[in-house]
Amino acid sequence: MVTRSQAIANAAGYFDSGAFLADLTRRVAQRTESGVPERRPDMLAYLEQEIAPAARRLGAEPLVLDNPVSRGGPLLIARRTEGPDLPTVLTYGHADVVIAEPHRWRAGLDPWRVTVERDRWYGRGTADNKGQHTINLAALEQVLRARGGALGFNLTILVETSEETGSPGLREFCARHRAELAADVLIGSDGPRVAAERPTVFLGTRGAASFTLRVPLRERSCHSGNWGGALRNPATVLASAIACLVDGRGRIRVPGLRPPPIPDAVRAALAAIPVGSGPGDPAVDEDWGEPGLTAAERVMGWNTLEVLSLAAGNPDSPVNAIPGSAHAHLQLRFTPGTDVTRLAETVRASLDGHGLGMVEVEPGDVMHASRTDPGNPWVTFALDSLARTCGERPALLPSLGGSLPNDAFAGELGLPTIWIPHSYPACAQHAPDEHLLAPLARQALELMAGLFWDIGETEGP
Repeated sequence: MVTRSQAIANAAGYFDSGAFLADLTRRVAQRTESGVPERRPDMLAYLEQEIAPAARRLGAEPLVLDNPVSRGGPLLIARRTEGPDLPTVLTYGHADVVIAEPHRWRAGLDPWRVTVERDRWYGRGTADNKGQHTINLAALEQVLRARGGALGFNLTILVETSEETGSPGLREFCARHRAELAADVLIGSDGPRVAAERPTVFLGTRGAASFTLRVPLRERSCHSGNWGGALRNPATVLASAIACLVDGRGRIRVPGLRPPPIPDAVRAALAAIPVGSGPGDPAVDEDWGEPGLTAAERVMGWNTLEVLSLAAGNPDSPVNAIPGSAHAHLQLRFTPGTDVTRLAETVRASLDGHGLGMVEVEPGDVMHASRTDPGNPWVTFALDSLARTCGERPALLPSLGGSLPNDAFAGELGLPTIWIPHSYPACAQHAPDEHLLAPLARQALELMAGLFWDIGETEGP
């Protein structure tokens, strides 16, 4: 009789045999940059050539469908039904990656080839998200084999190709395919653990709302000696506009952009969570952000307004001229309870109140905030299962500091959401030299095999 420990050992054996590295290498080689329109055929090929065969090995028949939104990429649904009285698990991943930028990677590294350097496996998507959904699909396959062709629960797989561009159309897709995506719980993997050696569960994410400030004063630049003092400088105006929204220490100045107070349960969960404690992590600036909060509270329990880029003139080759225009891209990371439905109007009112009516406010994409109640039975079940496998209680985060399309599942589908990340804070996701830690990936295979085994063994919580 195959036992839980044997199923976990089989998952580790899949890693040790080199099969995981082979699968990951093949998938990383597919150039699925959702920010590059010409890559849409590559994303479709990834779904058809990688995810569809993996789903069929799990006895789930895949179906590739169009995105309801024109700028969104295709999605794949695959379903396996074992019994109407069994729980249904929805698992999610995304096939797309951020723009590779090969010229910025360290010499000897290629974003489209997995390069192994001791415990670090470099390549675009190794951590975000090809490595993570490969782990989950492989763990499911090992449990299926160990049980002789049964999982003990129903399974639905959803893989999208537009997460790195804000998941356009995902919520509409979930609404349109509500019946096919009906489940008892979402179990997905994305983002980092709190530390490489600490298994982690998070229950939701901060939201992300982007907007652009533009100061288009003139069509051309004007000589700074001949016109300086007579012409308004758009870069100076832009700097003043930003300073009206967030001060020089990162504290949000506009009441409408600030969050509600941190709930006691969230504050308690974050009390023991470190930020920036791992090797390779940047040093935390203790005097930055909202005063009186810990670093964990600032990152996972509070709102932050970040300037992502700003430009005026030629930054690399400045000349003696007043630029004709300036612009900046900003992003509000926000917790549940923050009203962003009138974000542009709130920013507009603040700028007008400071006499900056010439600054244009252009709203961008919004990814809403959401989180599952820490007291949900699925949360306790998952924490107990992971602890049984690794011998320690995982870190529990009410919300991840980053943003994921969790609201499509928690909000649109009404599911409890359990996220179990298989990366770590210094993995360089979205940056050059992105990598996956091999020991972490091996442990993650064991953790997920144990969790999926336990769901089938006990039919969930």
